[in-house]
Amino acid sequence: MKAWPAIARCTLLAALLVAHHPARGGDVPPRLRIAWADNLLSIEAPSGQPPLPGGKLTIHYLEAYCRRGSTDRDWGQTVIKHATRLIAESQDAHALSLECQLADGVTVRHDIVAATDSVDFQLVAHNPTPVASEAHWAQPCIRVSGFTGRTQADYLPLCFVLLDGKLARLPTKPWATKARYVPGQVYCPANVDRNDVNPRPLSALVPSHGLIGCFSGDGRWIMASAWEPYQELFQGVITCVHSDFRIGGLKPDETKRIRGKIYLTRDNIDALVKRYERGFPEHLPPAKTP
Repeated sequence: MKAWPAIARCTLLAALLVAHHPARGGDVPPRLRIAWADNLLSIEAPSGQPPLPGGKLTIHYLEAYCRRGSTDRDWGQTVIKHATRLIAESQDAHALSLECQLADGVTVRHDIVAATDSVDFQLVAHNPTPVASEAHWAQPCIRVSGFTGRTQADYLPLCFVLLDGKLARLPTKPWATKARYVPGQVYCPANVDRNDVNPRPLSALVPSHGLIGCFSGDGRWIMASAWEPYQELFQGVITCVHSDFRIGGLKPDETKRIRGKIYLTRDNIDALVKRYERGFPEHLPPAKTP
């Protein structure tokens, strides 16, 4: 393991101990492999297993950190410049840790651990400065051209969000077409200001869940992503999908924790949604009082 700060080392080692603890009465199932280089996070099938559709899943991690007021503003005025570095990686390619340094002084640590059919993200955002940070949300861009076997022109029907608790394939109806930049489609949750999302066509539809994903070209695999808290769901400019996580700004010396997950599973969609709901109960509507 490479040398890196003691706090981050303890966090990742603890995650590794949990991730590699043998299942009771059996062997540990094979785990996905992850790697990061040149701002790209790659996810591959476990060693000795058949490859994922397209060989591997690639995520631009991270594409951008953004200020609020972004829906109808030049993108260059929204982005807060940042640099990401690799802090550590496990020799078995099951875990790694990154640190983002934002231009305003904020640091965001990312501890990323692979499981059998998912990848977990645990983030700690901290503002060590005496000035409030405008970092409001951020974009991991999941590139799915290989996974879907499609291009930007024809991958939409393989993508989905959840509306009123039901699977909705893209393009949803109505489909927004006007914005500062096109194409694309943004789905803004009810608790987020619609002035603070991607400057792409903003759907009038409000997602009921914070899950977005797509099916593989052969229909045998599902890739989906969710974050808590999340700012938006987004079908992008290239062949990509986004669940963009929310920071909500940082006061001087404030720390916030954020978590996320990417699922790569052969389960049917109903099983995946139930699994997601167990993992992200904050996204579910309040239970109705009898």
